[in-house]
Amino acid sequence: MDGLVETAPAKVNLWLNVVGRRADGYHLLNSLVAFSDLADTLEIAPADGLTLAVEGLGAEALSAEADNLVLRAARLLAAETGRTPRAALRLIKRIPMAAGLGGGSADAAAALRGLAELWNIAPADVDLSGLATRLGADVPMCLAGRPAIASGVGEVLEPAPTLPRCGLLLVNPGVPLPTPAVFSARRGPFSPTLQVERAWTDLDSFAAALAVRGNDLTDGAISLQPVVGDVLAVLRRSPGVRYAAMSGSGATCFALYGSVAEAEAVSSGLPVAWWRHAGRLM
Repeated sequence: MDGLVETAPAKVNLWLNVVGRRADGYHLLNSLVAFSDLADTLEIAPADGLTLAVEGLGAEALSAEADNLVLRAARLLAAETGRTPRAALRLIKRIPMAAGLGGGSADAAAALRGLAELWNIAPADVDLSGLATRLGADVPMCLAGRPAIASGVGEVLEPAPTLPRCGLLLVNPGVPLPTPAVFSARRGPFSPTLQVERAWTDLDSFAAALAVRGNDLTDGAISLQPVVGDVLAVLRRSPGVRYAAMSGSGATCFALYGSVAEAEAVSSGLPVAWWRHAGRLM
């Protein structure tokens, strides 16, 4: 078959609560996950071997060696289905790396979807969700690609209520925040798991629900990189903002507005050194 193209949308944790810890040290979460119109692109074509070329944002720092999550996904899928991994992969990066937006996980999920199609693997022949879990806690939610309430370590997914239409602004100050370090810096008790009782009828009720829950990793992230607090302060006093918080373990923060135009207007006034994307939730 001819080549194909898969999109890998950025994940946004609209709330993230740490609700416990397993015996093996992994933290238990409750998070509302949604996806942005910001996305990487994975081009997949038939080939005699398995290759990966990376270009775009941060490509010079992203390894295309065997430990790359896209190549790991390809090899895992081939091994589980008794195939020799053969494909030419071209990844165009637009999502910042190690930024709390799940870019690597989204790319791995795109590889699983696209290669299953390229290699004519029927859904009954492989458990893609199971493979996604083996690749990382965020990969299953990226494979599903729709709003979900994530629990466990992120692999247990329930459909989320319909999200209201809104503008979305993503901002990253360009500092590293390794996820393990942020979890280690978290202080205080675990949060309760709050049930979602109804769908959100408008942006104001949605923002109120987000504010009740927040992101339990924020203070830990700010203790490691104070500029995250600066980003949040700017977003929270921006014109028209309905809600602003950090996504995942950072350093990317997000803000919600009544329209994409409002998000774009705020984006234009941000410091030049900060990466930003103004768009919408999918």
